[in-house]
Amino acid sequence: MQKSIFTLVLFSLFAFAANAQQALSFFEQTDAFLKKYVQNGQVAYAKIQNEQPLQPLVQQIKEADLQYFTPDEQKAFLINAYNLLVIHKASQHYPLASVLDVPQFFDKKDQWVAGKKVSLNQLEKEWLFTDFPDARLHFVLVCGALDCPPITDFAYQPALLERQLDQQTKNAIDDKQFIRVEPTKQSIQLSKIFDWYQKDFGGSQEMVLAFINKYRTTQLPSGYKVSYYAYDWSLNQMVSTSTEIENNEARYVVSAAIAKGTTETKWFNNLYTQQTGNGENLTDRSTFFTSSLSFLYGVSNRFNAGFDLRYRRVRNERLPNSAFHVFGNSDSGQSRQGVTSIGPKIRWAPIEALPNFSVQSAFWIPVGEDLEGNDQEAYIDWDGATWVTQVFNDFSIGSEFSLFTEIDFWLEDIGDENDLNRFSTPATVIFSYFPNPKTTLYALSNFSPFWQEDFDYFAQAGFGAKYQFTPNFELELLYTAFTNEFLQQNNGRASTLNLGIRINR
Repeated sequence: MQKSIFTLVLFSLFAFAANAQQALSFFEQTDAFLKKYVQNGQVAYAKIQNEQPLQPLVQQIKEADLQYFTPDEQKAFLINAYNLLVIHKASQHYPLASVLDVPQFFDKKDQWVAGKKVSLNQLEKEWLFTDFPDARLHFVLVCGALDCPPITDFAYQPALLERQLDQQTKNAIDDKQFIRVEPTKQSIQLSKIFDWYQKDFGGSQEMVLAFINKYRTTQLPSGYKVSYYAYDWSLNQMVSTSTEIENNEARYVVSAAIAKGTTETKWFNNLYTQQTGNGENLTDRSTFFTSSLSFLYGVSNRFNAGFDLRYRRVRNERLPNSAFHVFGNSDSGQSRQGVTSIGPKIRWAPIEALPNFSVQSAFWIPVGEDLEGNDQEAYIDWDGATWVTQVFNDFSIGSEFSLFTEIDFWLEDIGDENDLNRFSTPATVIFSYFPNPKTTLYALSNFSPFWQEDFDYFAQAGFGAKYQFTPNFELELLYTAFTNEFLQQNNGRASTLNLGIRINR
């Protein structure tokens, strides 16, 4: 009997020692991983995807036996495990703009922890917050988004855990972007974390403010209006200085739907001009300027709603006047301007497993009278409505290239009793190259057939560039050359200059 007890005790001591050594190895390896792949709160997902360094740590998380861990070891282990598994899952789906682009990123039970298959939300709420109810955990658990508290470039260690939790909580709360105080407006904007998890901070706004002031170097002013700013779910990815692309937003078009609660505003300006004449002599110029304002709101991660607004200017004149004369004033009936249409728009990502495949549809209602013009006034737009449906998809080709495809279905001049509706199916292909994370160079080709009794078409090809000044603001320039049967018959030529601005929030 004594021998059996001694054997059991000896086995337990060996098991405890082995698991203690395993825990020590896990924390050391996690620390080395974070130091290599994290910088200033951002993660090198593309590098992780290429080098696959996480698999040994993911395996240790799966096989860990937590019964031999001390409470501080368990708590530190689970914090590190959560952060590593978020990075691992994001890198498996990279490139992506947001973890919300991955269906059920936090709710799907696809993570192995200590021999059990759980979701990331279960790991956070049912394991960590149930066994270790500590509001400071909200400042060390990083969900892969820019508005999460920044991920550290070191591992959380059992012996240092209390000090690390306090320091990271203080760092977040003292961050002017995390808690935004505006004295001129007497307002305080808090992270949505304090709204979503209010009960963890005491259960009321007063208790939230008291918690913040406990860790904040400068106390929050009393009497200020308190609100919560929109959460930026953009991926917390490292911006590389090499040709390795760390930012999926560098694509010409991200065809996925935008995330829930976010907005996308596009202002796209197109200057089209054509020159025609008799024989080899070019004598006439027609110029159209179209300024389109487009707004979308993320109703859900797969469904967006918004509107389009179009303003147009047109000028028909004799050469040698330049295309930019369209912006000048003229008393001639061959020069017109005005808002020509407005209408609702939706974007939908119908297939959960294909987040970069989406369908966008807009219905433009004409504004104004006699937009098609007459003998005295120039055509500026259709008198009837326009219904346009666009089908998008884009594909990564390695880390430096992507291919974007689009096919549209245009039905124009709807409801005009004097004309037949025009139906066309434009198809576009864009090949993009990313010389650095903020810059995109691309080539575009488009063919647009018009399916009517007298078949017509136009084709265009060109080159463009985009530059991201910030993750939420980008500028685009594009030049294309046009051709169609009318231009060919009249020895004419046509081209476009395009300027686009895109803002995400």
